[in-house]
Amino acid sequence: MDKKIEHLTDLKGKVLLFGGVYSNLQALDSLIEIAEKENIAPKNCISTGDIVGYCAQPEEAVQTFKNWGARGIAGNVEMQLREGEEGCGCDFRQGSRCDGFSKLWYPYAQSQLSQDSLDFMETLPDHYTFDFGEKKIFVLHGSYFQTSEFIFKSTSWKKKAPNFTATNSDVIIGGHCGLPFYHKRDDKLWINAGVIGMPANDGTPNVWYVIIDEQNGEFHFKHHSYSYNHQKTSKLMHNDLLPLEYARTLVTGLWDNCEILPPVESGLQGFGIQL
Repeated sequence: MDKKIEHLTDLKGKVLLFGGVYSNLQALDSLIEIAEKENIAPKNCISTGDIVGYCAQPEEAVQTFKNWGARGIAGNVEMQLREGEEGCGCDFRQGSRCDGFSKLWYPYAQSQLSQDSLDFMETLPDHYTFDFGEKKIFVLHGSYFQTSEFIFKSTSWKKKAPNFTATNSDVIIGGHCGLPFYHKRDDKLWINAGVIGMPANDGTPNVWYVIIDEQNGEFHFKHHSYSYNHQKTSKLMHNDLLPLEYARTLVTGLWDNCEILPPVESGLQGFGIQL
């Protein structure tokens, strides 16, 4: 299938980048407030995918995102949902805890979403490209070659490098893995803004985003974290339909397991984000 790549030409001023809303309406509402306080227009707010996920309000999250007017690419969850597939497409190991949890939250999300929300997901491109601060930027979810590929900071540059070649980009904005990071090699830069729907396994309930900016014609970026009403989000998940382990993670800031993590990131659980 041909990729749907949209080139953006109207981005001026600050750009806010984020990922993984994961059906977390409270975190999304707080991010919208942050964008408004920073005077960042909705069209300058870009999601790296997975508006829908683990939490209790998938329909509300999609409709809020749509009405906000922000931009977003399709994550693997959007792709699976709009195609009517039975699983989330996260490539969790069969029989793992994450795989078992996905058999709860994914059918729940399917049952909650309206046709209007599914139609909206059909409009989401696979990637964005844009020029910013004399850099060629490319937005993807997992990797250019596989939407659900997990790319972390500790992932070898040998695996990251082909993505820059294939996309002819200087900066890649990625998502999917759930952890904020950046990795620079020579004149190439991989940034993951993190996600807003779940904490970053750092022992706090805070969630993450990135703001990029042009200063004197040069590209600059900075990661930010923020708090929101995570207690409400967690309480809404106590509906006998969703994994209580994820509801607990919203409060503790610690993932139930580190199955998807490489040894480096697994060893940092609870020790804060290393940027």
